[in-house]
Amino acid sequence: MKPLDLGFTVLKNRTIMGSIHTGLEESWFGFDKLAVFYAERAQAGVALIVTGGISPTFSGRLSLISSQLSSLFQVAKHKKLVKAVHAHDAKLCLQILHAGRYAYHPFAVAPSAIQSPISPFKPKALTDKKIKKIIKAYARTAVLAQKAGYDGVEVMGSEGYLINQFICSHTNKREDDWGGSFENRIRFSLEIIRSIRRAVGDKFIIIYRLSMLDLHEQGSSWQEIEQHAKEVESAGATMINTGIGWHEVRIPTIASVVPEAAFTWVSKNLKQSITIPLITSNRINSPEIAERCLQNGDADMVSMARPFLADSQFVKKAMDNQSHLINTCIACNQGCLDRVFKGKRATCLVNPRAAYETEFPLLKSADPKTIIIVGLGVAGLSCAYYAALRGHHVIAYDAKNLGGQFNLACEIPGKEIYHETIRYYEAQLSLLKVEVHRNTKVKFEELRDIYADAIVFATGVSPRKPDIDGIDHFSVMDYEEAIKNKSTIKNKVAIIGAGGIGFDVAEMLVAKEDDDWYEQWGVDKAYRNRGGLLDKVEQKKKPLEAQDKRTVYLLQRKDEKLGKNLARTTGWIRRLTLRKAGVKMLSDLSYDKIDDYGLHIVHKGVSETLAVDHVIICAGQVSEDALYKRLREIGQPVHVIGGAKKAAELDAETAIKEGMVLAYNF
Repeated sequence: MKPLDLGFTVLKNRTIMGSIHTGLEESWFGFDKLAVFYAERAQAGVALIVTGGISPTFSGRLSLISSQLSSLFQVAKHKKLVKAVHAHDAKLCLQILHAGRYAYHPFAVAPSAIQSPISPFKPKALTDKKIKKIIKAYARTAVLAQKAGYDGVEVMGSEGYLINQFICSHTNKREDDWGGSFENRIRFSLEIIRSIRRAVGDKFIIIYRLSMLDLHEQGSSWQEIEQHAKEVESAGATMINTGIGWHEVRIPTIASVVPEAAFTWVSKNLKQSITIPLITSNRINSPEIAERCLQNGDADMVSMARPFLADSQFVKKAMDNQSHLINTCIACNQGCLDRVFKGKRATCLVNPRAAYETEFPLLKSADPKTIIIVGLGVAGLSCAYYAALRGHHVIAYDAKNLGGQFNLACEIPGKEIYHETIRYYEAQLSLLKVEVHRNTKVKFEELRDIYADAIVFATGVSPRKPDIDGIDHFSVMDYEEAIKNKSTIKNKVAIIGAGGIGFDVAEMLVAKEDDDWYEQWGVDKAYRNRGGLLDKVEQKKKPLEAQDKRTVYLLQRKDEKLGKNLARTTGWIRRLTLRKAGVKMLSDLSYDKIDDYGLHIVHKGVSETLAVDHVIICAGQVSEDALYKRLREIGQPVHVIGGAKKAAELDAETAIKEGMVLAYNF
């Protein structure tokens, strides 16, 4: 294998855009949009792109409408993707993914008839004949990919999908040649690789996505991981990619709470055991981190998926020494995975153009205008950026500094990376020569008499003050005060409101600066036990220690699970974090009053007094829209976006998208 040429230019040849399903794979005319999506990233220097998961069989689909490649008539649409990527000298590999028991349909199959905790359907156990048929189906899909012009395939063998289900003794209870011993359980994966290699010849790329850290108590041991990797190489794989964790395991692997490059140590440990190129992945989101992984010998290549949603020009900017202009992935999952799980098209919270490139092309406006923007939270920043990008003259004001409520999120443990979004917008607005006036509160008279083609109000929100007896008691503070003055908060706290902000405040209050993330979540970097987990005695220590810091009550009126409406892919992390820390979560209650004795509530019909030092109000927001309404009444050309438009269910994804859409309408 050739030695690496280190330095940022290495990203040109050593960066892979990892697989991420956009939903365009199933959309009408979706492949035309997907071709533009991939082309924009290939043109910017990505060396190799891996598609979203495509099933080799009907039973292997993730849902009944998921994409499948098993017939010649399906090849034509794939050729569109290949042509678009090859036009920019990049390579394209098709990921072959069989869902197994993770399938969200009644035709699910698996090595054994054991239902997954994340699927409502119990799978049917595969017969020996059907196993061999699926192996042939993998090879057929690879051949069809080759006919379409793909440079190779990635075989998805991790994250708890079908191949992984064969390998793990928890999901494989078979007593034939496909179960029992580890050698039998890895046979399915090896036969798939051999079958594909025989069918496509020696030059076609076969990437095998190997589960290197199952994070499952019955997962593979490290010795088994090494054995499997060597067998995969011998079977004919060209490269091995890193897979971390199972979807059903309650340990985060890609969310923002996970440290950057948290699992590259796993790849590094395996690198010495194989001779084919090794790819590392998970929470690598900047050129500096990617370069460090390569410099440290963690792997031969780096795979990033969501960072290329956040910024299609990632590699080009890195090679041009402009990493400060990269729109950093903040690992929120809101625009991508959360949308996909709802059956929507994936995009990106910080880059709403992602997967919508055909709807929002990077074209200058034919009619440049003068746009005034009042308020530079993320909605205003987004609007200012896209308007300036399209050639408009933008003048922007903010009464404080840039970022608005997003600055509060940056103070929450695990969300510090959110600062990168504000940093990105600041850098871009400077580059685009937007007139930015900080700490400037504009008045009605100024805006009434000013000339502009449009005035945009993105003035945001302020905390809502609920009607509770004693709400003005000295112990009461709103969430803004709490976050800005967290060092002054004492040990007994009640939080009114259990939405996203209530969870944020609770997480802030129970966090410990000396927390070791791996210990907190039971991950053993020494890999002494199966699945890379600490033993159960060690896992119990950390939660017990966390309880002696503060007594925190998280309260809501509704009689339902707290955090019910939190994001699907991260909500469970937040609920589990608070449970581990001993936060007392109460629902089905009403608030009587607040006085010197604390917060008086009626919980499930019983009166209680919570003797707390502080009551923190996280009960929603109200729009700051008074100035907008006054100007609208006198006929000024005004627009409103973000929280100023609608405070209820406020989220940054909506705000940033609204800013972009409005800018494209000018």
